[in-house]
Amino acid sequence: MAIDLAKKYSPLVDETFQTESKSSLVVNSDYDFVGAKSIAIYSVGTAELNDYGRNTEGTSRYGTPKDLSTDIQEVQMEKDKSFTFVVDKADEDETLGALNAGKALARQINEVVIPYVDKYVYKKMADNAGATVEETIDKTNAYDSLANANAIQDEASVPEQGRICVANPMFVKNLKADERAVLDTEVGQEMRIKGVMGEMDGAMIQKVPTRLLPELVNYILAHPVATTFAAKLAEYKIHTDAPGVSGSLVEGRVYFTAFVRNNKKAAIFVSKKSA
Repeated sequence: MAIDLAKKYSPLVDETFQTESKSSLVVNSDYDFVGAKSIAIYSVGTAELNDYGRNTEGTSRYGTPKDLSTDIQEVQMEKDKSFTFVVDKADEDETLGALNAGKALARQINEVVIPYVDKYVYKKMADNAGATVEETIDKTNAYDSLANANAIQDEASVPEQGRICVANPMFVKNLKADERAVLDTEVGQEMRIKGVMGEMDGAMIQKVPTRLLPELVNYILAHPVATTFAAKLAEYKIHTDAPGVSGSLVEGRVYFTAFVRNNKKAAIFVSKKSA
């Protein structure tokens, strides 16, 4: 018998992912599926300003109307991952239920699936950043580095509200030690679970383990408009007494992709250690 986790264990699946995923703060889900394996993103252009022809004869005093340009960015689903394991009935009994299929599944999602997805998303962002700077960070220049990153995004007209600085623990340590840095630590419990330390200069400061970030990255300053995450399939099941198994057979599959929008790359800034 297979137990559909969407019904019985939904708190262990969707809620766990949304609560524990670090990268969920820096991505959006604005997309449409095209066919079986593709996602399409439409970017619409703008019109130039003209001098209004107040005394011009004819009907086109506003200028010559032209069709707005449109750009379609189409990406393929990229990652199709799965896992499986067995919780033997005798093992569950002899551990007084400590080895439980439902709890084991939640741990698998929390400790394996989510970190894998987070690391994948951050690498996509770093590889497609609009600006990347190599620098050596210490407590004397951590604030200057982040202020410079914010200034670069200001010049690129990146929205000021909603920016997030995804930083490794050493950068956060140096930032807190910088006398010029003023960190507003009034954040809710939900944000603290995701690693948010507080807010500074309009950007949330999120501390994540170094192992989740690409090699040599100090921090990524990003706005969620830049990166899209799409999960086409997330399926988790527990089979009780499956053929050849005395106990629970757990299976899971996640089919997903992430990408940076071509016209939003400026909303990602990466600070890397000097090689």
